[in-house]
Amino acid sequence: MSIAAPKMTIKRHLPWPLLAVFWAVVLGLGGAIAAWTYELGKNNLPGLHGDAREQVETLSEQVKKLTQEKDQLMSSTNSSGSELSIAQSAQTQLAAQVKALASENAKLKEDLAFFDSLLPSNLGQGITIQRMSAELLAPNQVRYRLLVMQGGAGTNQFTGNLQLSVTLSQSGKSAILNFPESSATDLTRYRLAFKYYQRVEGVLTLPEGATAKAVAARVLDRGQVRAQQSVNL
Repeated sequence: MSIAAPKMTIKRHLPWPLLAVFWAVVLGLGGAIAAWTYELGKNNLPGLHGDAREQVETLSEQVKKLTQEKDQLMSSTNSSGSELSIAQSAQTQLAAQVKALASENAKLKEDLAFFDSLLPSNLGQGITIQRMSAELLAPNQVRYRLLVMQGGAGTNQFTGNLQLSVTLSQSGKSAILNFPESSATDLTRYRLAFKYYQRVEGVLTLPEGATAKAVAARVLDRGQVRAQQSVNL
C-alpha cells in the first residue's frame, strides 16, 4: 500500500536557519514513519515473501540514509548558528571600538579648542608668560597655571627655569616665599625646555597659618629674568 505524502507549503521568506530546522523535523518524521512501518511488517507478517522482504530492506536503507542526512543537516545548522553568533559578537566589538574612537576624537577637539584659547593673538618676540592664573585650594595651598611661550621666526630650543614667589601674610606680618626653595628636591617640575610653548601647573604648599595674597612667576635664563607676571588672589 502506498501512502500519499501530505502536501506542505514552505514560505520563502523564512530565514534559512529556521527553514533548515523545519526540513530536519520533516525528515525526522518521515524516518519515524518508515521505521514504524518496518516494525509493523516484521511483527504482523512473519512469512514475508522475497519481494516484500526486499521492499522492507530497501525502506530500511532509505530510513538510515534519511537519518544520516538529517544529522548532517542539523550539524550544518548548528555550525551556521555558531558562525552567525561569532559575526554578531564581532559586530558588537566593532561598534564599541567606533564609539570609543568617536569619544577620543571629541576629547582631542576639546583639547585643541582649549589650547587655541590659550594662544595670544599678538605674540611678540622672545619669551613671554601667558594665561597665568592662581587659586586657593585650602588656606595654605595655591594652585597655579601658566603658559610660557617663545615668539619669533626660526625659534631655537629654549632651556631655563621657572621661579614662583608667593606674597603671604602670617601672624599679622607680610612675607615672600620663593619656590623652589633652596632645599627643594623636586627641581624637575620647575625646569623649562621647549621650542614654542610649555604649559606649567602645580600646587604650592605654604606654612601653617599663612594666607596667600599674590603669586608672581619669573622665567630665568642662566640667572637672568626673561619674562615675569603676577596675579592677585
